[in-house]
Amino acid sequence: MGSGFVDLNQLGSNKAEKVKKERYFGGGRRIIKRFGREWPLHMLIVPALIVTAIFSYGPMYGLIMAFQDFSPVLSFGRSPWIGLDNFRWLFAQPQFTRTIPNTLFISILKIVFSTSASILFALLINEIRVTFCKRFFQTIVYIPNFISWIILAGVMQTILASDGIVNVVIQALGFSRIPFLVDPNVFPWTMIWSDVWKTFGFGTVVYLATITSIDPEIYESAVVDGASKFRQIMSITIPLMGPIIVLMATLALGNVLNAGFDQIYNLYSPVVYSTGDVIDTYLFRIGLTGGQFAVGAAVGLMRSVVSMILMSLSLFFAYRVANYRIF
Repeated sequence: MGSGFVDLNQLGSNKAEKVKKERYFGGGRRIIKRFGREWPLHMLIVPALIVTAIFSYGPMYGLIMAFQDFSPVLSFGRSPWIGLDNFRWLFAQPQFTRTIPNTLFISILKIVFSTSASILFALLINEIRVTFCKRFFQTIVYIPNFISWIILAGVMQTILASDGIVNVVIQALGFSRIPFLVDPNVFPWTMIWSDVWKTFGFGTVVYLATITSIDPEIYESAVVDGASKFRQIMSITIPLMGPIIVLMATLALGNVLNAGFDQIYNLYSPVVYSTGDVIDTYLFRIGLTGGQFAVGAAVGLMRSVVSMILMSLSLFFAYRVANYRIF
């Protein structure tokens, strides 16, 4: 009689074990078979992997100079090892310590204002019913994203000069001229707003695509219920844009130490170092221009480590909040 009964617990355990084995071993076999079918496609990325290994991972050997009293004559192998002395000297310099709050202030406000401008402009463009006008304004705000800061720096130095067109208009309106590029209090804001003007067009494309993917029937139901256009935006559009807004803002955290080297280096001067000097410009000035290669390597290593931590955290929160993953 006992032989006629089936142990359900044992059966469930055997089934779970079978599924587990299929997951690990069967999955591995499927990957190998798939690779066998698609190996020509995988071979296409081999040149990119080689270039990345040579130019991105190969030079990482030079990071040891951050812990040496490096001399180009002695090279890496014979330069004396000094441990963390370069880092101690670095944090004792007031010129470097001031770059940290400058970098955080400029980069964080760039993220906040650029994201806000992108969302607002996407909402405005979405309300335009004439297709030609919608595409025209979308193209106009997107074009600056492709212009190099070297070109824009020359344009800005001309129009923001004391006798430039911007100050001429300001003075014609009865206000005092503003030293945009030589006043330490004004310079950071000039960097922030000019970067927002240049980059918010890209975010507009992303958010506009999100808005257009919303089901029109939701808006039709809201109109039947008597919701105004403003109420539709506040109660439907923005909440449904929430995941992509969180995703874009979270991914931007990885670049919080990148305040924009190209922009600032082409526009700043010694008179605005107190508020305009950021980590990247300081690194370039002392590492390459000043010839202090070991200290420059220490700055770059510290920045890379912090950026890696921030990027990892941003990807983690992007996965937790918006279900975004790389793999």
